[in-house]
Amino acid sequence: MTGNDVRQPVSLQEKILEIGTRLKSPPSDRMVKSAFTDELSHQVQLFEAIGLVDIAHTLVAIELGTIPKSQGHLLLAQLLALQTKPPSFVMTPDRGDIYTNREAWLAERTETVGWLGAGRARREATTTAFILVLRQTLVAFIETLIGVSTTLVSKAGQHSLSIMPDYTYLQAAQPTTFGHYLLGFAYPLLRDLERLEAFLARLNLSPMGCGSTNGSRLLQGRQPLAALLGFNGVVPHARDAMWQADLFIEAASILTTCSINLSRLAEDLQVYSTQEFGLVELNDHHARASKIMPHKKNPFALTHIRGVANKMIGLMTTVTVSARTPSGQPDNRLLIYGELPDAMQTVNNTMSLMTEVLEDMTFNAERGRALVASGWVMSTDLAEALVVECGLDFRRAHQLVAFLANEHQGKSILELELKTLVQCAERVFGYSITLTEQQLKSALDVTIAIQARTEPGGTAIGSMNNMIAECRQKLADHHDNNQSSIVYFACKQKSILERAMKEVGQNKPCPD
Repeated sequence: MTGNDVRQPVSLQEKILEIGTRLKSPPSDRMVKSAFTDELSHQVQLFEAIGLVDIAHTLVAIELGTIPKSQGHLLLAQLLALQTKPPSFVMTPDRGDIYTNREAWLAERTETVGWLGAGRARREATTTAFILVLRQTLVAFIETLIGVSTTLVSKAGQHSLSIMPDYTYLQAAQPTTFGHYLLGFAYPLLRDLERLEAFLARLNLSPMGCGSTNGSRLLQGRQPLAALLGFNGVVPHARDAMWQADLFIEAASILTTCSINLSRLAEDLQVYSTQEFGLVELNDHHARASKIMPHKKNPFALTHIRGVANKMIGLMTTVTVSARTPSGQPDNRLLIYGELPDAMQTVNNTMSLMTEVLEDMTFNAERGRALVASGWVMSTDLAEALVVECGLDFRRAHQLVAFLANEHQGKSILELELKTLVQCAERVFGYSITLTEQQLKSALDVTIAIQARTEPGGTAIGSMNNMIAECRQKLADHHDNNQSSIVYFACKQKSILERAMKEVGQNKPCPD
């Protein structure tokens, strides 16, 4: 050093942001207020998870000799103190992202912080923490989805015999039951559960020890790190481990699919709750009053559920566009660190709301039967009876019933008389058909029609009971699997902290 080469002391901010080495000046105020502030806002919920990642990394590095034992113990002690999120730890954008904010707090207390990043990029820590947060949010999400699906199946069972018209194009179509209608939404949710379980298996692989792209000369212990954090294994390729994008597109896709499944049901129920349909009524605590129209009872809970689906479609676009970058681009995850877990929590809350709505809403059975009786919902059943009883092919039977419906607009099919049917057949076909009064009565009996649909998937009580039993069994299996994951991940989190405390000679038990 020459006499003119007097080096100024480096501030803590400059030290943690590597100022004075490759970079010669700290970030500008605009850089801090814009980029750093935005980045940090999306990382706040990673705090606990990144602490677990740092502790696991340090434990394994001590074991492998990558970090000297004495230095590692001092570092571990401060990491454990930081894990409690002490009042002295305040994240500020001028200190960069969550990683460098944590580093700053540690640097104020121990020089061993220099060992924290041995062979490891900051993105490895934040990526792993992000996966841990997603994993934890995901198992809670799965449990809530099991809950809303269970309620849906239960409600379907209660209404297996509650008659109503089914609707296509919002036109009365065929007779059904409210139970059969509701059960039609259980199966998409079961597929969502299958997708979520498969996704969890793909997500639960450790990216740790990848050294940013291709590993490190410093031993990292990829397999021990994975086991310590409760991963099922490691992401096989180190570069893929750091820069994978497809998993997060998949997560957004499942959230979108799930929210749309709920939205479709919500929109139907909103229609069915109108005066014109009058089939269902929401409980008052899921409604909102109008400030100008005193008679209104607006189904606001259903409107909210529909709106969440729109939000998830937007999230899907955000995540997809963020991921559509050249490999090795950090901006493919900066926004979704916060947005994806938040979105999962939003849909989770929406599912809980839908569970309440289903539990508390009422079905107007009298109105359902009245709607079936008021129009031509039994048309297909009459056409099929003409096939069975009169030997007509279905297309000719369809033509005859369509002719009858056109000729008797404004009247119910239940008002149809046998002589009118026979006369119309002569006009349409040029010859008579033979049908008895009892056969016509049976053809137009809605209860008979419902119970005649006996094949798998139909409305008959036997078919309904089989589907309900199947759904309940699948939900029970999903619940058992998910509970095992919840307990396993919680035990792993507790064991990391206990092992770290034992390593540094602390005997305080970790809370459950």
